[in-house]
Parts: sequence; structure tokens; C-alpha cells
Amino acid sequence: MIITRTPLRISFFGGGTDYPVWYREFGGAVLSTAIDKCCYITCRRLPPFFEYHSRISYSKVENVNHNGAIEHPSVRGCLQYMGIDEGVEIHHVADLPARTGLGTSSAFTVGLLLALHGLKDQMRSKRALATDAIHVEQEILKEAVGSQDQISAAYGGFNRINFNVDGSFEVRQLLASTDRLALLQRHCALFFTGFSRTASEIAKEQIRVTRHRKRELEAMFQMVYEAEAILTNPNRSLDEFGHLLHESWQLKRTLTGNITNDALDEIYEAGRNSGALGGKLLGAGGGGFMLFFVPPERRQVLRTRLKNLLCVPFDFSNRGSHVVVYESEELYDKSLAMERQEVYAQQDSHSGY
Repeated sequence: MIITRTPLRISFFGGGTDYPVWYREFGGAVLSTAIDKCCYITCRRLPPFFEYHSRISYSKVENVNHNGAIEHPSVRGCLQYMGIDEGVEIHHVADLPARTGLGTSSAFTVGLLLALHGLKDQMRSKRALATDAIHVEQEILKEAVGSQDQISAAYGGFNRINFNVDGSFEVRQLLASTDRLALLQRHCALFFTGFSRTASEIAKEQIRVTRHRKRELEAMFQMVYEAEAILTNPNRSLDEFGHLLHESWQLKRTLTGNITNDALDEIYEAGRNSGALGGKLLGAGGGGFMLFFVPPERRQVLRTRLKNLLCVPFDFSNRGSHVVVYESEELYDKSLAMERQEVYAQQDSHSGY
């Protein structure tokens, strides 16, 4: 029995430059942090006494006769990548819902891969785990995803992540004091605007137009370093960070016509009118969580103005994906799986003895 806990993330700057179509030509960087909201994966070998071969439980339950029949793409892709065809039981729960811009899909993949390595009594470094997850999502599943979420989930912490033209990456922890980060955290407010069910389509469109948005993406790339300079210099006002967030959002919303809409723009403007210096919609766009940078003394005004939206408290987190439970279980002879198939097949064809 393996249980893993994997953090979700908030990306402040550089989103869009973490797509391979961009950074393999120009390089990229993001400034992001893991948060104390997580997804949890429970994984074990399924004892060969059930009618089904594997059982996968998330927002729905799948009981399948072979692992290739699993509908959940990440589960199917991870099992394929790990070469696991034996019966497994996998359960997923999370602190926050999926499709909301917090990197939940990649956190799921990272946590599941860590659990599957544990199931095989294997250790995996943070770098190898992130690389595995990127490979599964981009190469096996062919999903329209960047490369920052998998790294943030595997490493945890508040980092600048650099993406190199050769496909490699570097993770550099932000060199800011604990007090400085605590002050930044007090300036952050996270509001849920509603589900984004078209995130993958929005991401595909953004990837398609990437080469035509060189000026915007280059500017967003440079903002990563400016934001880092603000946070690491105690003599600079944090208000500069908020204003830079606003500038970055104005650029991001022009990348495609699907990133925002009238309802989201109305929420953002309401936040600005209530004292927020800046903010952004997290993730690909279209919905999900909106982050505001608001002076602490204006926080209650903002919450009152956006009282119809759920405000979710959070803390920055240094923990990357990790195993919280590791317990060995009885290993059954593989011949029992064949015997099980024969027994249930006979029961299906005969109503009695």
C-alpha cells in the first residue's frame, strides 16, 4: 500500500514560455510556488480475488478487465510507461477540484508515478520524477501541456524554473527571506471563478499561435527576472510585484481570444476597483482560480466585493511530491490471476452448479 501527497501550484510569471514549441527555440522561464493544497494517490496491487482486473477511483469508478481498457488517460499512460500490466487499485482525492488552473493534472501524474515506483520498490529523484511526468504527458498522451507543472509538483518550493533550448531544465530556489515571502503571501488572495472545461482546447490554441506571439512571450519571459529581482531585494516595494502582475495579465489575455471572457474580465475589474494592484487567471484560461495581489488592509474590501466567489486560503509550501504511507503487502502467485479469470468466466456462463 503506497500513499503519495503531491502539491498543487500557483504560477506567477512566465506561463506560456514553458511550452516546448517555444523554449526549444528561445528558452523559457517561470516563477512559481507550490502550495499547501495537494492531491493524494493511494495505490496497491489488487488481490486476484475480484471479478475485475484493476479498479481506478477518481471522480468516477472504473472496474476494468485489463489495464489497456482504463479510460483515465494519465493512469493508462503511467501504467504503460512503467510497464505494469498486473492488477492494481488506484484511488485519487484532492484538496481542490481539477480543471481550475492549479496544475492538478500534472500533480496527479507526478503523484501516481511516484506511487508506482514505490510499488516496484524503486526510489526516484525529483528531477527524474519530473522528467518522467513530462514524458508521459507530452510524448505518450500527446497532451497540450507545458513543462512547469510537473516540475513544481515534483520539487515543491518557490522557484524560478529555467527551460533550455536542448530540452533540459534548471530549478533555482528563490533567494528571498522568510519574512519577505510571508509578506507576499499576505498580499495574495485566491478566488474560484468556476470550472474551466475547455482548458486543453485553450492550450492547443495558445500553442498554435505561439510563434506569432514572439513579442508578447519575450516580454512575459523578461518579467520572470524582474519579479525575482523585486522579491529578492528587501529595499524594493512589493507593490511593484502587484503592478507587474497586472502588466503580465494584460499581455497574457491577448495571446488568444479564449483565455478570458466578459464574466472573467468583470471579476478582474471588480478586484482592481476594490484595491487589488494586479492579478491573473491561473492556468490556461477560461475559468478556474483567479489570483489577486491586494494590500492586506484592502483584503476585506476585496472579499466583500467578491462575496459571491469562494475565497480559498493557502500557504506556500516547500514540500514536493512525497510518500506518506509505505506498507508492504502479501504478494500472490501470478497463476491466481489466471485462475480468477477462469472462475468468473464459468460463473458468467452458468447460473449454478
